[in-house]
Amino acid sequence: MAESTKTQQVREFFIQGITSDGKQFRPSDWAERLCGAMSCFSPDGGRNSHLQYSPYVRPILLNGVRSVVVNEAIREIEPLAYHFVLSFAKDNDLQIIDACLLPDEPKAGK
Repeated sequence: MAESTKTQQVREFFIQGITSDGKQFRPSDWAERLCGAMSCFSPDGGRNSHLQYSPYVRPILLNGVRSVVVNEAIREIEPLAYHFVLSFAKDNDLQIIDACLLPDEPKAGK
């Protein structure tokens, strides 16, 4: 009998750079700034963690809209960081979408 593998469901949400009234959020680099502030929250941590985005909070271009993907695992790692990101979105009237980012499909022949 094959051994069952336990898969952990990744829960994520997107913060889109569009306000509830449909206006584009400014400044245009808001996603990179927010993710830069969250860069120290990384599984490996360490002194060089500030040189890359956290895998838990990362910028993305979603259908042409600057957005941030937030992995809900950050809630367990650092609840204050999780609440900071949510508060940022709410304070700036940004849209929050529950979803998960799917990996790219493998290319044919690989």
